[in-house]
Amino acid sequence: MQPKAIQLKSDREIELMRSAGRLVNAVLGRMREMVAPGVTTGELDREAERIIVEGGGEGLFKNYPNHKPGGPPFPSVICASVNEEVVHGIPGRRKLVEGDIISIDCGVRLAGYCGDSAVTLGVGQASEDATRLMEVTRRTLELAISMLAPGRFWSEVAKAMQACVEDAGFSVVTEYVGHGIGMRMHEPPKVPNFWNRHWVGEDFELREGMTLAIEPMVNLGRADVKNARDEWTILTRDGRPSAHFEHTVAVRATGPDVLTDGH
Repeated sequence: MQPKAIQLKSDREIELMRSAGRLVNAVLGRMREMVAPGVTTGELDREAERIIVEGGGEGLFKNYPNHKPGGPPFPSVICASVNEEVVHGIPGRRKLVEGDIISIDCGVRLAGYCGDSAVTLGVGQASEDATRLMEVTRRTLELAISMLAPGRFWSEVAKAMQACVEDAGFSVVTEYVGHGIGMRMHEPPKVPNFWNRHWVGEDFELREGMTLAIEPMVNLGRADVKNARDEWTILTRDGRPSAHFEHTVAVRATGPDVLTDGH
């Protein structure tokens, strides 16, 4: 089974995506340096935008249309999601405090091609539970990347990701999934971090030249999420923390090729 809409990328296109990925990586590297008690999420966003603009790129998230007709477009170049905020958190006046965790997601278009990556960071000393949540989520992403090989079906990867999370006692968010990426931020296929009977018809075979944004979102408590009043931020329904890690990765005959690791 292979959806026809999936666009395979040439070596040239993959290298252009890697250039965009390096700029994303530079932003996230700076975010790692800045995250500390007292820093606002708005300050993080302004610094991220400066780096993107000076690097000749375009922030993919800023002015992204709302899924609701007439809803506000996304106002920032990064998503900054703190504690119980799963994804799509809007940067602003909120000051980070000791013990918070913050997921920072950044997407960039450079020379017509896109890169997308996310990381969750502890603010000062995070709790033991939150630290383990971040470690498991990062490990889940690393597991998925390690399994990428032409001829393998995505369902096999998704099942392994889900098992990694659930064996640790955490929950995979099922409302949101990863995606194909290239000249547009969101391209086919949909790339879930879990597997159930509803996704059987969406399975796809990995092929050389596929470029995927793989992004496990993992909750400390239950998987259920809800929308915040700002019409963007997604929250855990039980109010417990969530973590999010993401890389843009190309499928190669020689194995996975991470395009947003800065190399």
